[in-house]
Amino acid sequence: MNEQKRLPDLTLLLLVMLLLIVGLIMVYSSSHVWATYKYGDAFFFVKRQLLFAGVGVIGMFVIYLIPYQVWKKYVKVILVLCLLLLLLVLIPGIGIVRGGAQSWIGVGAFSIQPSEFMKLGLILYLASYLTTHQKYITTFGRGFFLPISIIFIVFAIIMLQPDFGTGVVLVGTCVLMIFIAGTRLSYFIFLGIIGTIGFILLILSAPYRISRITSYLNPWDDPLGDGFQIIQSLYAIGPGKLMGVGFGNSLQKFFYLPEPQTDFIFAIIGEEFGFIGASIVIILFLLLCWRGILIAIEALDSFGRYVAFGIITMITIQVMINISVVIGLIPVTGITLPFLSYGGSSLTLTLCSIGVLLNISTYTKN
Repeated sequence: MNEQKRLPDLTLLLLVMLLLIVGLIMVYSSSHVWATYKYGDAFFFVKRQLLFAGVGVIGMFVIYLIPYQVWKKYVKVILVLCLLLLLLVLIPGIGIVRGGAQSWIGVGAFSIQPSEFMKLGLILYLASYLTTHQKYITTFGRGFFLPISIIFIVFAIIMLQPDFGTGVVLVGTCVLMIFIAGTRLSYFIFLGIIGTIGFILLILSAPYRISRITSYLNPWDDPLGDGFQIIQSLYAIGPGKLMGVGFGNSLQKFFYLPEPQTDFIFAIIGEEFGFIGASIVIILFLLLCWRGILIAIEALDSFGRYVAFGIITMITIQVMINISVVIGLIPVTGITLPFLSYGGSSLTLTLCSIGVLLNISTYTKN
């Protein structure tokens, strides 16, 4: 495989660019009030998001030009570097605390979130491991216990920050990768029991997690505290009705919904464009998922198949969690909406992941 076999998946590329454009428009609409108040510049957030998007798009096209098999040679190096960054962020004075989580490392006027890079790093490593250990995949030791142990070591480090939402996305993605590789179903039943016990212990170990669960069950118990975000999110979605209140006419962005340009940007979309606008965004994500699965199915080898499946699963799980939080189906987790939410590391990493996916799409069976 020394040359490209065909053009990349242009449908996938078109969907990504459409979502990126929608994201830039909505970051401006949702943030300009807060940006004007805090920074005196209505375009403060959208200008930074445009910079992140530009870097991400350049990264996407550069990575697209690199044959995906190259990554297989360096998966261990990539994993070690990502682990070092995860550990580095825990050191006081280096890691930056935001929203109660020490998850960022400052780089000049900007910051990076190492856990975002770990998601792609672990996908690449796990894809390589599953490919080279395929004959052991039905065994408990090499086929299940060893890769699961690596996943949960990474999860444990992320939980030290703590960043439960990112940890859930990472574990969910990697466990599904192991599942499609052919691991015995009985192992997953065992994992499910252990995971449920661990999940309960994680919730009980931190009062703020218990508060999130109780506020999810009945946000009106504490409408000005833990239930505030979800109540304001629902207040945004409700008035949107079928057609929305119109672009730029959201009321919740006027200091009601905290930082609506990040985790709750979908609520502003629902408020300004209604059920139809929100449905169009969901359809775009569904089409993106469909193209990613097709690329995985048609991939030339197992490594490409696992990487493609891992990347599209990571994005899909994140979308499902974010939208579920916004509409009140699950407790608040702090997960951004891919391509749409404001945020440098998440947007750049996701676009770079799409670059890998685009390259895989050029090497297919058909």
